[in-house]
Amino acid sequence: MKKTILLPLLFLGSVALGEGATVDPNIPSYKPIEGVSGSIKSIGSDTMNNLMALWRDEFLRFYPAATVEVEGKGSGTAPPALIEGTASFGPMSRPMKAEEADGFEKKWGYKPTGIKTSIDALAVFVHKDNPIKGLTIEQVDAIFSKTRKGGYAKDITTWGDLGLTGEWQTRPITLYGRNSASGTYVYFKEHALAKGDYKDSVKEQPGSSAVVSGIASEKGAIGYSGIGYVTADVRAVPIAAKNGQPFIEATPDKCYSGEYPLARALFVYVNLAPGAKLDALRGEFLRLILSKQGQEVVVKDGYFPLPARIVADELRKVGLGEGRP
Repeated sequence: MKKTILLPLLFLGSVALGEGATVDPNIPSYKPIEGVSGSIKSIGSDTMNNLMALWRDEFLRFYPAATVEVEGKGSGTAPPALIEGTASFGPMSRPMKAEEADGFEKKWGYKPTGIKTSIDALAVFVHKDNPIKGLTIEQVDAIFSKTRKGGYAKDITTWGDLGLTGEWQTRPITLYGRNSASGTYVYFKEHALAKGDYKDSVKEQPGSSAVVSGIASEKGAIGYSGIGYVTADVRAVPIAAKNGQPFIEATPDKCYSGEYPLARALFVYVNLAPGAKLDALRGEFLRLILSKQGQEVVVKDGYFPLPARIVADELRKVGLGEGRP
C-alpha cells in the first residue's frame, strides 16, 4: 500500500523524543501586538475541535477584545465554508482533496493555503482489557472493510479470528468509526482500507470522543480516532505496516520517523490571495498556533508538535516568516 505522508523527511529537527513530545526550544515565544480585535470563525475538523478551542482560549488571553467561534463537525465542512466565506479558518485532519481545492479556485481564482499545525497518530483503539498485542494494516482492513483490498485472506469478525483464546475466542468484534464528513473517516479509508469500502456494521459517530466512549463501553469493540482522544478506558493497539514487520506504537518518535504507519499532519486552511497579506486578526492567530505557546497547546491536547524548521516553513507560506512588519 502506497504511503503518502511526508513525515520521515520533515522531522529531522531538534525535538525531544521518547515517552512524550516536547516543544522544540528553537520555536519563538508569541509576543502580542497592539490593536487586534474583531471576529473570526473556524469551521472544520472534529479531530481538531479541542485544539482550535484551546488555541482560541490562548489567543483571547492576549486579545480579550477579539471573538473566536469554533465549530467542529468534520473536515469535509471546511472547504464549503471557506468557499462561501463563512469561515476564517478551515481546520482539516487530512489534506484538501483536489476537487475541493478546485471548487475553491473556481470561486476565488486561486488555491486555498494549507498550513501544517501539528502531528497526529491516527490510533486504532480497543477496550483497555483487550489483550491483543498488535495488528497489521491488512488485518485492520479485514476488520473494518467489506472489500478487503489490503489483501487479507478472510473476513475478521471475532477476536478469535485474530488468535485470541479463552473468553475472547468467540467474542464478536463491534466496530466504531466516524461519519463520511470526517477527515479521519477519509484518511482511514485511504490509508488503512486501501480505499476500500467500510462494512455496513460500523457504528458511525459524529465525533472522535463518541468513538472512544463507545469502545470504552464494550469489551469487544474496536475503533479509530486521533491519539489526542485516548482515555484510561481504551488502549491504542500497535500497528505493523506489513505482515512480518514489527508492531509500532503510536509514540512521538515513531510518528516523527515515519515508522508508525498511520501518522498524519493536521492542517488549518485559509483564503489568501497570491501576493496578499493576512489581516492582523488571522495573521496573529496563525502566528500564535505556530509559536512556543501554541505548540505547547498541541502537547497539552495529546498531539505532537512541529519542529522549528517546519514552523518556519509554514509561517513563510502566509508571509509571516520574516518577523513582524
